[in-house]
Parts: sequence; structure tokens; C-alpha cells
Amino acid sequence: MFIDRINELSYLESEYSKPHANLIVIYGRRRVGKTTLIQEFVRNKPKLYFLADQQLESEQIKRFQEALGHLLLDPLLEQIELPTWDACFQYLLRSWSSERKLVLVLDEFQYLAKINQAFPSILQRLWDEHLKNQNICLILCGSLVSMMYQTTLSYQSPLYGRRSGQIKLQPLSFVDYRHFFPTLSFEECVEFYSVTGGVPKYIEVFDANADLFTKIAQQILNKNSLLYYEPRLLLNEEVIESTTYFSILSVIAQGYNKIGNIAGRLGVKVNNLGKYLTTLIELGLLERRVPITEKDPSKSKKGLYFIKDNFFRFWFRYVFPYQNYLEMDNLAYVQEKLQSTFSEYVSLTFESCCAELMWNWAAHNQLPFPLEKIGRWWNKNAEIDIVGINETTRQIIFGECKWTAQPMGVDDFQSLQAKTAFVDWDFDEQNVAYILFSKSGFTPQLVANARAANVPVLLHGIDKEIED
Repeated sequence: MFIDRINELSYLESEYSKPHANLIVIYGRRRVGKTTLIQEFVRNKPKLYFLADQQLESEQIKRFQEALGHLLLDPLLEQIELPTWDACFQYLLRSWSSERKLVLVLDEFQYLAKINQAFPSILQRLWDEHLKNQNICLILCGSLVSMMYQTTLSYQSPLYGRRSGQIKLQPLSFVDYRHFFPTLSFEECVEFYSVTGGVPKYIEVFDANADLFTKIAQQILNKNSLLYYEPRLLLNEEVIESTTYFSILSVIAQGYNKIGNIAGRLGVKVNNLGKYLTTLIELGLLERRVPITEKDPSKSKKGLYFIKDNFFRFWFRYVFPYQNYLEMDNLAYVQEKLQSTFSEYVSLTFESCCAELMWNWAAHNQLPFPLEKIGRWWNKNAEIDIVGINETTRQIIFGECKWTAQPMGVDDFQSLQAKTAFVDWDFDEQNVAYILFSKSGFTPQLVANARAANVPVLLHGIDKEIED
């Protein structure tokens, strides 16, 4: 199943249609769907796809030569010795005769650079002397985010300045996630999404027809399952001091979000945390949030750190702290902890899903006015789940999300209105709207009050369209 990636495919097709050579870098965390995207793009195009691994370079060259033989329909090529990358590429350029642009994919490119640190320089020379003048689209794809950046995108890389573009492939959004499970209700999708996040490989191991807690026990809590060790494998590949990164993520998962509190909990100086937090953000595992109305977010002292990836957030909440029990096959204790706190855990995911829905509605002009930013807002006196603002027109939407068994009532709406008085931002009642999200719907009195209000009030219960 191929879901979404419309923007990425459109970009690749646009580059491919240009009458000159292209060098495109595609990178992102493992299992995010990079190879699937490339397979969809190269469908019905002439292509040479090569998947690198950690074999000796001589073996890699032999496998590349085999792939070259398949492309050129040349069975005799196996009998020719092409001992170097130069020889392989020169043979390709001499033998390729089609007028159609060739797509040349070097997947897991970081392994080629790992087994031969000079490979980026070799490729740079081949590009400058030969490839850039050919009708070719060269794609360098890799999973190790830090290494792909160093070998292809950074200023120090020999390939710097050669690329025509890059795609850092992100996990799927919640809006697109729902296409994976069309038979699930909105509530069930939020719960599934809070466990798997938007990484396609994680999504694929879950069955929409099975009970969620049963699938969690089978696919995550089981020490022999695919996902039990996944965070360890990913971090061990990406970073050297994985123990420090694990400690940081574990502390944040416990609810310590301020950098001072994180440092205090770990017993280290605040200044020593910066490089680790930056790396986790670059890997897409962590995010730094500031109140949405901050004028200069990068310099704000109100920044809080949260685990961005839902699967990692789930793993550090329910697997990492209980591995002693799981290693002894005592799943019952962990499942009890999971089921007793799962609704509270999902509530944070629900807020992020609601923010995504707002972005989607804004893109389709389904809100009272266009939005430029959406996020949370807080100060020492109050906190608002979702705020959308348009700084150009000075318009603002205040939102509340409620993931409980009780319907949202008038008190909830009045509480939200009261909290807006603490927001230090230039707006007036003419430029205000409200949006309320509720798992369990709304009381009749709230619906009546919302319809009678002199400002736009949008109500959204799960599995329902926006109600004005």
C-alpha cells in the first residue's frame, strides 16, 4: 500500500522532467518509507537501482556490475571485469543508448561512504567530469540521518553544491495515517496512531481487525518481537553515546520538559545538554516547543522539550521503564500499567491530531480565517491546548481538546474563554474564534451557547464534521 507522499512525488517528477541532469538526496530515519517512495517514483522509468550494504567494496562493485547487466540486458557483462567505480560508470555511460532519462539510485548510500571514506569524492569527480552532462537523475538515499548529512549535504562534503535538491522524508501525518485503516473509527485511529506514529513499517505490523492491546503485547511488549528493540537499534546506529541519549529521552518521557529539570534529573550541567538535544531534534525524535505567541522562538526562555515521535514516546513510557519485567515474560504487570494510564497517554496525541486537522481545514478554507501558525500557549497562570494565529491580520483561534468519557460542557468553554485574558497578544473580540474538540461530544447547553455566541465557535466531536 502506498499512502500520500504527493508533494514528494510531485517534486521528483518535476526534477525528472527537466532537460538536464539531477542529483537528489533523499534521507530520513529507518523504516520511514524512503525506498517505497523511490519505487513508486521509478515505476515505468528506466532505472538502475542499487542497494548498498556493509560488504567489502569489491563485493559492492560486483553487485553493481550485476545490476548494470540487468539494466543493459547484457548477459556478457558478467564476464567482464570492472574493478573500480570509474570503470562501472564509464561502461554505463558508453552503453546506455536510450533517449529517456535514466534514474540511477544508490540506496543506503551511507554504507558506500562508510566502507570507503573516499567514495563521496569519487562520486563528486564522476559527477563533475561525466554525469552532470548526461540525461540522468542520480538519487542518493540513506537512513543514517547524521551520516547522510555529513556525506552529502554539509559544507565539508565533496558533494556540497552538486545536488539539485533534497527530501528529508518525514513520518506520515495523522490525516494521511487514517488511509491505512479506513475501517477504524476516529477514536480508534487516534489510539493506534499514539502507539505507532506515522512510520509506515511500524504501522504495517498492526492489524486493524485485532484488539489494540493484544497487538501491543504481540508486537512491542514481546521481547522477541520486531519493535521491542527498535529504539535501541536506531539510536545505536545514529549516535555514539547512546546511553546519554536514552537517559535524556527517558527523563522527558517521565514529564521533565524544562531543560533545567532535565539536567537536574540527570545530574549534569545545562550547557552539556545542548548538543544531545540538537541531535535528537535533527533525528525527528524530539521537539522544542515555545508558546505560539513568542516573537523570537529560538531565543525564548520558555522552551519545553517533548518526544515528537509517538512510537518512541510510547516505548519510553511503557517499555523502557519495565524491561526487567518484560525480560522475565511478566507482561501482565506491564499491561496493567498500560491499560490504567493509556487514556491519559492518548490525550496528548489527541491534541497533536487536532492541530493537524486544523492545518488541514485551514488549507481548505474551512476555518473562519486563514492561519499562519498553530501551536500551544502557556504562561505561569494558564495553558491553552491549541492556538492558531494570523499575524498579518491579527486574528486568532483559541482551542480546547478533551479526551475523556464525559462530553464537553459550558464550564469547559467558559474556562477556555477566561484563559484567553492571560494571552499577551494584540487582538480584539472582532478577530477571535473558538474551536472545541471532544472525544465524547458536547452537552446540549454547550451546543446552544456556541450557536448563540457573537463570535465563531466551532465544535468537533470525533467521527463528525465541523459543526458551526
